[in-house]
Amino acid sequence: MKQLLLLPGLLLLTATANQCKSKKASNNTYKARLETKGLCMNYTLRLVEGNIDTSLVDASWTDEIKGKTFNNVFGLANPCDFPTTINEGDEFYFAIDTAKPKNCAVCMAYYPTPAHKLSIKVVPK
Repeated sequence: MKQLLLLPGLLLLTATANQCKSKKASNNTYKARLETKGLCMNYTLRLVEGNIDTSLVDASWTDEIKGKTFNNVFGLANPCDFPTTINEGDEFYFAIDTAKPKNCAVCMAYYPTPAHKLSIKVVPK
C-alpha cells in the first residue's frame, strides 16, 4: 500500500522538476533584461541567460547618459516588433529573429545604444 502512495508522489516531483527545467533558456532561446528604454525606441538589452555567440553582443558597454557600464549587451535592431509592455528592469525570453524587420516610423532623437544590434522575437516562458 505504501508503494502505491509513493508512486504518485514521485511522478508529481518529476513533473515539477521538468517544468522548472523548461523555464530555462534552450539552445535557441535566451533570457534578457531590458536595461534602458531610451528615447525613440533606443533600447539596450542585457543577456541574462543562454549561450549566445559572443560576437553578437558588446562584452562591455557604458551608457554615457546613465554613467553605468553593462556587460553582454546589445541594441534592438527591430524596435517596431518589440512589445510595449516590457519595461526597464523586466526580464523575458527571446529568440533571434531572422525574418526581415518591419519598416516603421521611428523618431531620430539620439540616445546611446551598444554597437551590436539584434533583431529578436519575444517568446513565452
